[in-house]
Amino acid sequence: MPGIEKLPIEETLEDSPQTRSLLGVFEEDAAAITSYSHQLFQAMHRIYDAQNELSAATHLTSKLLKDYEKQRFPLGGDDEVMNSTLQQFAKVIDELSSCHAVLSTQLADAMMFPITQFKERDLKEILTLKEVFQIASNDHDMAINRYSRLSKKRDNEKVKSEVMEDVYTSRKKQHQTMMHYFTALNTLQYKKKIALLEPLLGYMQAQISFFKLGSENLTQQWEDFLTNIGTSVQNVRREMDGEVDTMQQTIQDLEQASDLLYMPDPDPNKIPIDRTLTRKAGYLNMRNKTGLVSSTWDRQYFFTQGGNMMSQSRGDVAGGLVMDLDNCSVMAVDCEDRRFCFQITSFDGKKVAILQAESRKDCEEWIATINNISKRIYLSENPEEIAARVNQSALEAVTPSPSFQQRQESLRTTMQSRPKAGRSSSQSSVGSESPALSSLSLDSLVAPDTPIQFDIISPVSEEYSGQAKSATQGRRTNPFGESGNSHSEDGEDSILHQLFIVRFLGSMEVKATENTDVIYETMRQILAARAIHNIFRMTESHLLVTCECLKLIDPQTQVTRLRFPLSSVVLCASHQENKRLFGFVLQTAGGKVDGRPVVVCYIFESNNDGEKICDSVGLAKQIAFHSEMDRRATEKQKELEKAKEKQQEELTKQKQIEKQDLEEQSRLIAASSRPNPPTADGQFLVLSNSQSEDSDAGEEGRKKGESEA
Repeated sequence: MPGIEKLPIEETLEDSPQTRSLLGVFEEDAAAITSYSHQLFQAMHRIYDAQNELSAATHLTSKLLKDYEKQRFPLGGDDEVMNSTLQQFAKVIDELSSCHAVLSTQLADAMMFPITQFKERDLKEILTLKEVFQIASNDHDMAINRYSRLSKKRDNEKVKSEVMEDVYTSRKKQHQTMMHYFTALNTLQYKKKIALLEPLLGYMQAQISFFKLGSENLTQQWEDFLTNIGTSVQNVRREMDGEVDTMQQTIQDLEQASDLLYMPDPDPNKIPIDRTLTRKAGYLNMRNKTGLVSSTWDRQYFFTQGGNMMSQSRGDVAGGLVMDLDNCSVMAVDCEDRRFCFQITSFDGKKVAILQAESRKDCEEWIATINNISKRIYLSENPEEIAARVNQSALEAVTPSPSFQQRQESLRTTMQSRPKAGRSSSQSSVGSESPALSSLSLDSLVAPDTPIQFDIISPVSEEYSGQAKSATQGRRTNPFGESGNSHSEDGEDSILHQLFIVRFLGSMEVKATENTDVIYETMRQILAARAIHNIFRMTESHLLVTCECLKLIDPQTQVTRLRFPLSSVVLCASHQENKRLFGFVLQTAGGKVDGRPVVVCYIFESNNDGEKICDSVGLAKQIAFHSEMDRRATEKQKELEKAKEKQQEELTKQKQIEKQDLEEQSRLIAASSRPNPPTADGQFLVLSNSQSEDSDAGEEGRKKGESEA
């Protein structure tokens, strides 16, 4: 006969929703078998009780056998064989129903005993195990809820020990009960065949014996058929016995191997943490906000599918999408009164999920798995090998690298081996051939024992601290450049506005500003310090890049935390391997140490590629440079236009003065050319010497003006 569907006993400890769904199918099949077996039992009981109604009873039995193909068994994988076999039985029984009478003893021994045993023993065992499993499952859920509510602040060792012992006992009880329940359901698939075929075989053998093999209806062909059926039943029984032995051995092996897994928080030394996973599944508690300050925790089954985080509740056929994990960020967080919590933030920062694992091992494995998925390692051909290599690189990233010190020591050895007479020329040649070597010293990049700032607590310098306070008190910054005021000093009219989600890792004072090695060295020291001091908390902000400045904005309140003038940013670079790390060097305008300006390097982690942010900063500086050049050209043009206007005004005034002089000269000439009027006695008026001199002077002035014109 074809293979029989089985419940996976190996997955009973995980108790996933898929396993529960498959269990529901088997339970529906058991209910269908129970209903059908009950009907078949009643039909055969009528044969046993009413010999005088044997014909009607066998007819009903034949009818039920014919109706088997109409039954919808969820696990009816061998329906074709069973249908054909039962149809042949129904045909024989229907032919013999009108003329055969079955003896009560033979029917009781050969027909009623197997079906009664199946009904009273096997089916009732299934029902009993189902009830015990439901009780064990409910006890396990209650124990897990008590364990999840353990306080990390008010830690009572006695209560903690009792709760953990309760979880161990309930989980072990549920696991054992579930394995036996699965075994009984798997065995039921074999017993169903036996319970259907064996009573019919006994019934037919009783009929053959009763008629002493002399019936015309029972030919040699039918005997061979019955023999084959008997052989098939024995084969199914042997297969069932072998499968039962295998499942019992599997139960013993799983009980021994799963003893450590019953504890909710196993010892990491016995069960090491696997950081190379790209897929993971298990139960987690998820926080759901129910109000401004209130929240609830729901326990669901979470699993990763490709680049997505999925969740599924018990009873659901399929899981639902929780979050897209591509380019997301994940970190351990302190959450209320719960332990082993971690937070997942989507790549755009719009969706945040806080989850609680059962143990520290489970929490760290979830964080490592989500980090690997966020880097899209699962898309590669060998994701586990790549994840292991990335994890090794991350461990090396927080280990102090002696490369700079080795280069400096080799440089000093080379310098000491050269003659003293040619030291000046040697130094100049070294500086001309490899100027980068002199800047690779640790002392020349970062001052020794320089303090590291891991959180944003104040503006970048004293020059802008007062402006930041006055600008942030009672005012929110819109990251898209819109404002209620008509003018803003932060350049909200800038043609470039780009917003990035970043997390502040730390900042420290540096010395060099010539190349990007200072940024790489600052990244190494900050990551090493975070790893040594177990600092996992990072401040998330929105980095706004404009043509005037860089702003760090609080994503909740939209208040500007820090403002960096773009002219003060002298370097910006991303990490060579981990492209999500980037930093920039800021040269403050105010304050000097030892006669030089204070230079600070800021390191961030972003959801996007760090090179994109550096390119955006470079583009902003280019736009600002061209804008400044255009502004200077415009101011120079305005000055030239003002000079031309002033010169034109002076020429206009000079022309007006000349015009007035000409009019005055014309009037004087006209006055001098008129004849003197006669007096009353008929004599002419004689001009005095002064009037004659004035007339001569006017004539000379007119000629002089004409010559000047």
